[in-house]
Amino acid sequence: MSQQFALTVTCPSTRGIVAAITTYLAENGCNITDSSQFDDSQSGNFFMRISFRSETGADLPGLRAGFAGTAKPFGMTYAFHDETERMKVVIMVSRFGHCLNDLLYRWRIGALPIDIVAVISNHMDYQKVVVNHDIPFHCIKVTKANKAEAETMQMRIVEEAGAELIVLARYMQVLSDEMCRKMSGRIINIHHSFLPSFKGANPYKQAYDRGVKLIGATSHYVTADLDEGPIIDQDTVRVTHAQSPNDYVSLGRDVESQVLARAIHAHIHRRVFLNGDRTVVFPASPGSYASERMG
Repeated sequence: MSQQFALTVTCPSTRGIVAAITTYLAENGCNITDSSQFDDSQSGNFFMRISFRSETGADLPGLRAGFAGTAKPFGMTYAFHDETERMKVVIMVSRFGHCLNDLLYRWRIGALPIDIVAVISNHMDYQKVVVNHDIPFHCIKVTKANKAEAETMQMRIVEEAGAELIVLARYMQVLSDEMCRKMSGRIINIHHSFLPSFKGANPYKQAYDRGVKLIGATSHYVTADLDEGPIIDQDTVRVTHAQSPNDYVSLGRDVESQVLARAIHAHIHRRVFLNGDRTVVFPASPGSYASERMG
């Protein structure tokens, strides 16, 4: 039976990269099923993601070891991945539950092939819904006085669970610089797209008062610069003068949930590459959005 793998590559741009990679895979009995690449003329970097099947029994350890000779002349940073393995994820949430509930549903039907190993909150609001999904729930209160201790407890949960990704599903606490650095490229956040234009506790009311015609959401990697991290996904929804501030909030909830789910989907399928302060996000492979069941 063939096995489905993925290869991600970043290196300085030059001639012959694609030929070297595809030749190596073909010589090792691998059949490419999907491929995306991008040559960034501004940064001088080359990015590539390939999905492939091993049709003659080649395994990941062997492919990794053998690829070193191909990678070295090009200065490649590369990784081989088993596409059947689910990434372990910790979700953090406060009192807005729309993103959490959306992620739980997508996880339950297989639309997001991840293992949710824990949910951490600074409130008890969603304990029951999380526990009912047989997922460990941890309530860790956060105050100015105990912030460092609380983050130590959070990181202990992440590390003991072997989590590779933290998702801030409307977690309304600012993470420390230390935590952001430790989990660099492995924390995804969601927020309304009004930042920095409309800051504060009620951005949708501010947007309504200004008569905006588009509201939206942005999902990005978390850095020490708060909401300035590299953007993974964004979307908008059009509004009119007829909508109320509460309409803005409801529409905003929907677009936030969709954008966060798409960003997670891209990350777990290794489609996102950091490119300085920006990202390269390749299209989804055929079949990667398919659900195991409908409900």
